[in-house]
Amino acid sequence: MAEDRVMRVRGVLDSVRAEGRSALTAPEGKVIADAYGIAVPGEELATDVEEAVAFAARFGGPVVMKIVSPDILHKTDAGGVIVGVEGATDVRAAFHTIIDNARAYDPKARIAGVQVQELLPKGQEVIVGAVTDPTFGKVVAFGLGGVLVEVLKDVTFRLAPVDADEALSMLDSIRSAEILRGVRGQAGVDRWAVAEQIRRVSELVADFPEIAEVDLNPVIATAEGAVAADIRVILAESQPAPRRKYSRDEILTSMRRLMQPGSVAVIGASNEQGKIGNSVMRNLVDGGFAGDIHPVNPKADDILGRKAYKSVTDVPGEVDVAVFAIPAKFVASALEEVGRKKIPNAVLIPSGFAETGEHELQAEIVAIAERYGVRLLGPNIYGYYSTWHDLCATFCTPYDVRGGVALTSQSGGIGMAILGFARTTKTGVSAIVGLGNKSDLDEDDLLTWFGEDPRTECIAMHLEDLKDGRAFVEAARATVPKKPVVVLKAGRTAAGAKAAGSHTGALAGDDALYDDILRQAGVIRAPGLNDMLEYARALPVLPAPKGDNVVIITGAGGSGVLLSDAVTDNGLSLMEIPPDLDEAFRTFIPPFGAAGNPVDITGGEPPSTYEATIRLGLEDPRIHALVLGYWHTIVTPPMVFAELTARVVAEFRERGIEKPVVASLAGDVEVEEACQYLFERGVVAYPYTTEKPVAVLGAKYRWAREAGLLGGGT
Repeated sequence: MAEDRVMRVRGVLDSVRAEGRSALTAPEGKVIADAYGIAVPGEELATDVEEAVAFAARFGGPVVMKIVSPDILHKTDAGGVIVGVEGATDVRAAFHTIIDNARAYDPKARIAGVQVQELLPKGQEVIVGAVTDPTFGKVVAFGLGGVLVEVLKDVTFRLAPVDADEALSMLDSIRSAEILRGVRGQAGVDRWAVAEQIRRVSELVADFPEIAEVDLNPVIATAEGAVAADIRVILAESQPAPRRKYSRDEILTSMRRLMQPGSVAVIGASNEQGKIGNSVMRNLVDGGFAGDIHPVNPKADDILGRKAYKSVTDVPGEVDVAVFAIPAKFVASALEEVGRKKIPNAVLIPSGFAETGEHELQAEIVAIAERYGVRLLGPNIYGYYSTWHDLCATFCTPYDVRGGVALTSQSGGIGMAILGFARTTKTGVSAIVGLGNKSDLDEDDLLTWFGEDPRTECIAMHLEDLKDGRAFVEAARATVPKKPVVVLKAGRTAAGAKAAGSHTGALAGDDALYDDILRQAGVIRAPGLNDMLEYARALPVLPAPKGDNVVIITGAGGSGVLLSDAVTDNGLSLMEIPPDLDEAFRTFIPPFGAAGNPVDITGGEPPSTYEATIRLGLEDPRIHALVLGYWHTIVTPPMVFAELTARVVAEFRERGIEKPVVASLAGDVEVEEACQYLFERGVVAYPYTTEKPVAVLGAKYRWAREAGLLGGGT
């Protein structure tokens, strides 16, 4: 059966190609729909007016009549659609009107006839479609149909193909999901029927890569089913060139030699201060790299006290990494030598390639690297840091605070912001890597490595684009169950959507596509640079939650309200405090305080009240996470609060009770020191903000769900 349907569709597509067309006619679209079980109304192609009358009579009720022409894609614009035609007289009139309108719209258009189609009952209009995205390939879309799809852009996306459950999840992913369930006495739609339309369209485009777009708009969804009133299929003009693929083992082998090298050559090393080649050499030497460092410079005998070589081919023994610090125009010839030397990795610091319009020069170095099996990092980067290996292969300031956070950036400026943040906050990192133009190595290579790296606990990535969105999703899905992946995707607006050939194509240009598919990959998308860095710093500190019940304990009612808002904004659940727990909290707070959730202990309470309520929150197994709101008083000074909180959390940790605890501290400047003290002891705390600690907690919850530690992951 599957083979038969493929042959039927293949026959249609080959026929369309043979005629030099890219758009299928409605009857051709129906053949494809029938082959894949995509529900469409009964219809016939009338080549003359009497055929139209006969077909309309056969359907036995009002019909829709539409022009059929390979040259007229937008039938409504051409006056080629008339709805609700009934009776022989009206059918004849409609037939002639449609033909006349089409000829007036495009006198040269080839007209195959008029489609006579069953008029579908009234229902909820939705859109189901698929497009070929340059980053992610085949993507399926779902949203509200008709005019609403253009006005509200309430659409969600997934990688195609999707299974039945994932298709069904799309119905709940749009903002207007409640409409589909039924509102104001209206019946809800047949959700499985809608999901089946999504699944079958996704299967179609996955089976036939040459199909660029499919548009079912509208699909009329009722309580009894879902039928596509119109199907449009557009073929791609050409297929993209396949990207070279590397196996997981190949990636890990080359990345291991890049991140844990035994020997590094610096091409363009220099004794002259102010030169990039001098800065890279100094960082490698002064950073304490224990491996061999080989300067390469045809005009020097030694650099920084080390023997210099005229060519990298003269360097004795194996070399794991060649760092380039020479002008762009010399890179290709030097890369040939790196290839002949069988060096597996080239780190290209120079700019002057695709980012300045020199696409041919970049293509040349990529071709050389592929010929010799050399992996390229860059070009146009600041270099990279591998702290656990005492490696600073950059021309920027060194950084040597080892820890569990791996940070990557496509931009050099963002890379330096990362460096400054890490230093200011004392964030320990396993690596900082610049990606630049991503001529070869990119985010999926790094994810594959950091996912396996035992030193890395959290990965945070700034990116402006993805070269291969599917490879990234695959790498992310393999990594997320083990450790969080945080992504800052720059460029929330998109160009080019106006040129798309369908409703689905126009909508796919929106940032919502990246948003949905990054979520589908299980990564945490950070709204801004500081958020990305804070998530990366904080997520390894917090233990994973074991349930959804969040309790706020606060010394200030105003903070409690803001913290409650933040909990809701981040998709978290404020626990409904049961009577026995409410009574237990009340024993520790003054009569004018308030139990419930938030638990308001009031501001004038001594340290013992904070301690007793925090203990209760950690002790009760029904509570899964604590949000603490502190405000500065002389009764309980900031460091007193910090020390007691850290002590109680550590005590419960030793007893095997670990829950995420975050804190918001309001007060004078002393709260800054208190927050740092708490952070270093496993409590994520921030001064002067109620939003940030809860956002971090929300990110931890999102990761826990995606990792399968809680229910509700994608």
